[in-house]
Amino acid sequence: MTTEKAARDAHSSPLAKSETASARATEDRIELLEEQPSIEPDGGFGEERFLDREMSWLDFNARVLELAEDEATPLLERVSFLSIFASNLDEFFMVRVAGLKRRIATGIAVPSAAGISPTDQLDALETASFALQLRHARAFAESVRPALEKHNIFLAEWSELDDESKARLTTYFNEQVFPILTPLAVDPAHPFPYISGLSLNLAVIVRNPLSGKELFARVKVPDQLSRLIPVDGARAASQASRVARYITLENLIAVHLEQLFPGMEVVEHHVFRVTRNEDVEVEEDDAENLLKALEKELLRRRFGPPVRLEITKDINPNVRALLIRELGVNEEEVYALPAPLDLRGLAPLGQIDRPTLRFSPHVAHTNRYLNESETSKSANVFAAMRRRDILLHHPYDSFSTSVQAFLEQAAADPQVQAIKQTLYRTSGDSPIVDALIDAAEAGKQVLALVEIKARFDEQANISWARKLEKAGVHVVYGIVGLKTHSKLSLVVRAEKDGLRRYCHIGTGNYHPRTARYYEDLGLLTADPEVGEDVSRLFNQLSGYAPKSTFKRLLVAPRALRSGLIERIEREIANAAVGKPARVIIKVNSMVDEAVIDALYRASQAGVQVDVVVRGICALRPGIPGLSENIRVRSILGRFLEHSRVFVFANGGQTSVYIGSADMMHRNLDRRVEALVELRDQRQVKEILSLLDRYLAETTASWHLTQSGAWERHSRDAEGNPLEDIQEWLLARAKNGKN
Repeated sequence: MTTEKAARDAHSSPLAKSETASARATEDRIELLEEQPSIEPDGGFGEERFLDREMSWLDFNARVLELAEDEATPLLERVSFLSIFASNLDEFFMVRVAGLKRRIATGIAVPSAAGISPTDQLDALETASFALQLRHARAFAESVRPALEKHNIFLAEWSELDDESKARLTTYFNEQVFPILTPLAVDPAHPFPYISGLSLNLAVIVRNPLSGKELFARVKVPDQLSRLIPVDGARAASQASRVARYITLENLIAVHLEQLFPGMEVVEHHVFRVTRNEDVEVEEDDAENLLKALEKELLRRRFGPPVRLEITKDINPNVRALLIRELGVNEEEVYALPAPLDLRGLAPLGQIDRPTLRFSPHVAHTNRYLNESETSKSANVFAAMRRRDILLHHPYDSFSTSVQAFLEQAAADPQVQAIKQTLYRTSGDSPIVDALIDAAEAGKQVLALVEIKARFDEQANISWARKLEKAGVHVVYGIVGLKTHSKLSLVVRAEKDGLRRYCHIGTGNYHPRTARYYEDLGLLTADPEVGEDVSRLFNQLSGYAPKSTFKRLLVAPRALRSGLIERIEREIANAAVGKPARVIIKVNSMVDEAVIDALYRASQAGVQVDVVVRGICALRPGIPGLSENIRVRSILGRFLEHSRVFVFANGGQTSVYIGSADMMHRNLDRRVEALVELRDQRQVKEILSLLDRYLAETTASWHLTQSGAWERHSRDAEGNPLEDIQEWLLARAKNGKN
């Protein structure tokens, strides 16, 4: 990434908005980008050494779908995985497919790293995604839905209900639904209405009984209401002995359409849904006020071009043709699917309170080093950090008694002079934000770097930025042209021997809710070198410090890619002279060609390379002469694997880094990312032992083959289940070993 001046809001100084400052920032950015290493192909293997990143993403979502299809997964968790799959695919179309279509439309025909043209890539994605959507619908209809019915949970049709239930639902419709519905006619006086992205809609054909003329109308299914309406009341859902029936909101609206069109005959109705290009682009160099510019772009997002039209399979061909014409989509963008559409709406079923149908409950425990001699309620985080560096592993270690407690105690401690914090995503009721506000109101110097360009969280982050500013927090928005994705907290405290810095560096967001089901690592440390590094990075983010150097951190965009490649090359050199040489990388995505080529070189030199990747992987393992020493594994489960870890054997002196960066162009070139090196040998051994367990043949995982296919390994040769690493970690945490 690069170093540039922070974009300012109305509190910015005139100098920060001047052309001179902008030019200076741009020069800094160009200078830093020029320092990035070029991508050099490995001799003789060409583009086929890379797997296509977009198809790899679909493969990842297929693994999510496998969890929903697996009858060994608790039933309500299977429902949740169906919902997650649908949500993931929506975002894929809104961003990745939309981006491909934009490139094609603008004539940018540069092939992908795998050598595939945008047009061929789009064709392959549309075919593969349609097959996945059909498989997704089939999993619900043929497996999950019948299983739910065996447990007295039904998705009912109106025709199946008794008169009493119908009367109760009609009352609900009249009181809660009808007042907010807006039927929109289409005729010479009424143009075809705008269809918002991801909204569920009814295409309605009505007939004038006097003239016999048929007309089209659209009714939007309100997204502010629950998609699933309990037929028997909410309490029935939580009682396993009782029947819990639900009806979809679109079904309820459909059977009452006559009330929306009095005097007209309702001939037929069909459900449809549009996905639009909802990626956000802001020209920050031209934006005097980034908040205002982004708010305008968010408004514009609602009117992005359509990239997918989902319709029910039984739709009238004439209605189908009308939707295609009016929405301006082509046949390849039309997905005819079994009802119900948009299985994100199944999420309420996944939340039904029937414990026997869910994963066993998990209560996070306070990390043992925070709880050595005190109760968790009174544990002094600063005292614990002075004793040793503390490695946190969420959600097995409690977020609230570690990171949250660290910031809350900092806000309340009169000896704390300053707090600096990055916020990429956080919750609507964030205690982290509350702690920063409390600290500012107590007179402490508080800096919050709010990344308002965090995709799909932009509006929420704008809201938090303004709330923080009103409380007196110094709010900055990072470096122009870059997203600040690093996870950093810095607390400066006055002590007897002078000022001491306390830091938290993590792999996950400061988000108390997601910390309950995202697997992440974090380091709490009072080490002076780390404190100095983090201070320098914050100064770089809030001011002008493009030439900052770091001792324990690797920071993107200037030095993270090159630093990792340098360490991979060191493993190659060690292997050549017989020293211990190994590389282990755990990330969400492995796409960057320069890093992948470095790993190929390591494999060719005899270095054992292991990659644990949750999502996309463009690296092709197991190819003789190129990557026969590389293994790739993927772990998915009840928790979302989110930590990023980099391990190097380093000639016997194992080196371990954790941090925020995935191996993607955007992370290494267009984001501020930070990795920190662990120096405590106990933590190094713990990480190495943990990753070896992730990679063990006795651990359930998916294995990537050289062809690019993912093979699931969940049972041994005798058919016994392999170990679930997350369940093992839960058991260990329960026994107080975290």
